[in-house]
This record gives sequence, C-alpha cells and structure tokens, in this order.
Amino acid sequence: MQNELLIAEDLMLLMMDDKSGTIAGEGTLYYTLGGAVLVELSLGGRVKADPDDRGLTGVKVRAVPGRPLPDPLLRNAYETVAKRVRGVQSVLAEIGTGLREPVLDRLVKRGIVRRESKKWLGIFPSTSMTVSDLKHKKALVEKVRAVLMDDAEPDTRTAALVGLLSASGTLTSLHRSIPWSGKVYKRAKEVEQASWGAEAVNTAVMRVMAANSAGSAAAVTS
Repeated sequence: MQNELLIAEDLMLLMMDDKSGTIAGEGTLYYTLGGAVLVELSLGGRVKADPDDRGLTGVKVRAVPGRPLPDPLLRNAYETVAKRVRGVQSVLAEIGTGLREPVLDRLVKRGIVRRESKKWLGIFPSTSMTVSDLKHKKALVEKVRAVLMDDAEPDTRTAALVGLLSASGTLTSLHRSIPWSGKVYKRAKEVEQASWGAEAVNTAVMRVMAANSAGSAAAVTS
C-alpha cells in the first residue's frame, strides 16, 4: 500500500465478510470505529486518558496540542476531542457516528474493497461489496492469529486491532482462520484490557446489548 491504512480501515476489513460484504457487529459499529480512531490518536500522542479521572461516562479524554493532522478523518476526530474534556463513552459516540461510509469509501478508493451497484429483480437498486485485496486482509489475519494462537508479542497496531475485535464481540467472525477457544478468548481479553480505548468500546457495546435485551424483554412481556 502506498499509504498506511488507518486502524479503523484495517478493523473494518477484518470485520467484513470477503464475499457478502456483511460487516460483523453492525449494530454497534459506530462505537467500534470511534474507538479505533481514538486509539490511533492516542498512539500518535494526540489524545490521552487519565485513569485517575473517571466519571459516569468513563475515563476523561483530553486532546494534546500539536501540528494540524494531515489525515482529514483523524483531524476531524481530534477537533471533536479538543472541544472539551469529557468521558470516553461520550467521545466514542460523537466520533464514531457517521464513520461507517467514510471508512468504506476509503477502502474502495484504495482498491481493497469493491463496491458494485445492482438492481434487484431488475428494478430495486442495491449495492454489494466484496473484499478485492485478499492479500492485505490475509496478512492482517495472520498477525492477529499469531498473537492469539501462538502468543506472539503484538506491535502497537496489531494490539489495537486485537483489542477492538475482542471488545466489539466480533472476533468470532474470523473463526475460519482463528478457531474460537477459551485460550483465544482469554488472550484477546488480556490484550483488550491493556488498552483504555478497547475497554471503552467493550463497555459501550455491553450497554447497547443490555438496552436491546431489556427492550426485547419488555416487548415480550407487553
């Protein structure tokens, strides 16, 4: 690749089915992508979280001043964080909302994902997506597999991917390449818990799932 992909782009690719284009964890994708961008900013030294400063919405996240970021997606996210200090859950939601299409557009532009417009039954317009750069995705999966199955020490980007896959509950979508087991689950959780960004995603996802479950139970009762 000419330019290194963002963590959010690699994460989206790992969560996407090669043939159908279905994205695992679609219902909470905005939290997951928001977490990926926050982690990227953190690794670049542009945001930080104070573990001793927590509120109802998690650890407080602060922007770190510096030169303007060249990547527009990261720059927009940074400007959102810089507005005011607040809990990570609030930041995740604001940054992540609306990221799905821009991240997919970037993958299409890079030639990694193919997007095709079709007409269902010759009348209704529809869009299909497939992974076209399988070599890049395979390399990502192998790095994740080495960490989870061979106890390899991950680099910072791979650790972020593992942590976010674990936190979002989408790691099982890679079961064909990374067979699911107690060992894989435990190792993934270890990596996740080492990242405040990934932990925040897990908390957010669990809240959404709990709310959905409560709503379903209420509907059944009524």
